[in-house]
Amino acid sequence: MLEIRLATNEDRDAIWQIFHQTIATGETYAFDPRMTRDEALAYWFRADTHTYVAESDGRVVGTYILKPNQPALGSHIANAAFMVGPTERGLGVGRKMGEHCLNEARRLGFRAMQFNFVVSANTSAIHLWERLGFKIVGTLPGAFRHPEKGYVDVYVMFCSLVDL
Repeated sequence: MLEIRLATNEDRDAIWQIFHQTIATGETYAFDPRMTRDEALAYWFRADTHTYVAESDGRVVGTYILKPNQPALGSHIANAAFMVGPTERGLGVGRKMGEHCLNEARRLGFRAMQFNFVVSANTSAIHLWERLGFKIVGTLPGAFRHPEKGYVDVYVMFCSLVDL
């Protein structure tokens, strides 16, 4: 059984492990793969950010953040980022976090959600977001330097929360 809940300070070590394992490959996020624990947790636990964990059998297996995409006049559009532990990928954790996130965004009063930087080579994420109602609304040609594929496109993805 998967439980998704707000993260606590006690979750920081588990979140760092997932965060580090996710960015170390340099394949899906623009973060520096050598980013420090303190830098990563400062980003993940910012004051304007809601931080969640997915827990299975008492173990954190995924995490996501939810925040305004822009300040002030753009703050009605949400932004989010998701990370799943490497051994749990492909088991539906990301989908459940995505569904939870969309519900939380609606509950918090956001009118839509926008992902600003979805790496085109991350096909499993793109398919997941499309299944959850996101559309690719823009392409940034060669915006990501993939460690194996070279310069690949990045997508901007958008999902209305008022039309669902």
